[in-house]
Amino acid sequence: MIDADLAITGGELLCMTENSTGESGTVPIGTVLVSGNRIVALGTDSDIGPYTATRTINAADQVVMPGFSNCHTHIGSNILLRGLNEDAKLFEWLQSMWRLKQNFDHETLRLASLAGLAEMALAGITSFNEHFDAYSVSPEIDALSTIPLRATLGYGFADIGLYGDLADWSYRALDNFGEVVSQHHNSLDGRLRVALSPHATYSCTEKLWRRCAEVAAAHGLSIHTHLSEGQQEHQFVADNHGMTPTGWLHSLGLLTPNLTAAHCTTLTDDDIALMAEHQVKVAHCPISNAKLCSGIMPIRKLMAAGVTVGLATDGPASHNTLDMFQEMKFGAITHKNHHLDPELLTVSDMLEMGTREAARAMHLEEAGTLAVGQLADLIVVDLNNAHCAPRYDSQAALVYSSRADDVVHTVVDGQLV
Repeated sequence: MIDADLAITGGELLCMTENSTGESGTVPIGTVLVSGNRIVALGTDSDIGPYTATRTINAADQVVMPGFSNCHTHIGSNILLRGLNEDAKLFEWLQSMWRLKQNFDHETLRLASLAGLAEMALAGITSFNEHFDAYSVSPEIDALSTIPLRATLGYGFADIGLYGDLADWSYRALDNFGEVVSQHHNSLDGRLRVALSPHATYSCTEKLWRRCAEVAAAHGLSIHTHLSEGQQEHQFVADNHGMTPTGWLHSLGLLTPNLTAAHCTTLTDDDIALMAEHQVKVAHCPISNAKLCSGIMPIRKLMAAGVTVGLATDGPASHNTLDMFQEMKFGAITHKNHHLDPELLTVSDMLEMGTREAARAMHLEEAGTLAVGQLADLIVVDLNNAHCAPRYDSQAALVYSSRADDVVHTVVDGQLV
């Protein structure tokens, strides 16, 4: 007899685990049992046997799947800038956003963070990888105490260019980062982790990159950055360092399995080989990249090289929503059309990139799949609606027909959010 805190019964289980053929496991009609913050059993009722549950969710004719892991995003101030400067390229857009971002106080940013967390929770995002603006750290942590998603919060650093005014703050913060780790890393019952987020190759000097690497290594933390986000960055690094952005970070010792690199639209074949060799993780933001004319990630080459690629929304100021359903659909059709290859990214590929691979991209190996022992971060999606009818294939409907408001339950760390 299993004593569970939560039973989700009668649903189509989309487990996102890999079997011997590399396919994701499914159970047409099954149950998931949760005790504490872990999945303790799943499968058909005959597989599970007798159990009791404190709370039961009837998911009959609905899909039960891992929650989405949004492996690169910005909330807080980004929420407040949604809808502004909608017709600009990346660097023009960055300049306008930075001028506006500096005008918000703590309470405004806390409320904006709450709005972003609520939007993600309602859209089935159970974990996210935040690249902070330096001044919005505290408001977002406060918000996470109210809306309990799982988060890795990367503290943003920069010391040149548009963000040069952050130089003094960045070095002081790095010198005292042990205090941040002691106070916040693995806090909020283990839901909150911290990371280091040097902004980009065009906004951080060699000195700052090396200092971030030292601090990350000293505390066992990941690094989360923007990398190769368009030709202008590529040209800047070539002019100043005689290398590609990826090549320059490699020369500084930054390419490691603990690095998550967002965007990666202007990679050379040598860059991709370096990423594969050093097991760098990549966050793919197709909608944001398209909107800001930053280019198209060479995803076929990255996947062929064995690089972990997860999906992400980027921030709502550049994407406009925090909706991974949109990201799956747009990502699939963008690459299919770009390569004139309808089989380039399958439905399974997109679901994996939004769940299992995205969790791996944010160094969260215990999430992204439904399996015994995994964290109970999962969602229930109702596809019984006009825009998903007729439903011949639930996985295809999730990628090409469903929307964020089809999510009816979001569970994080075993708790309904």
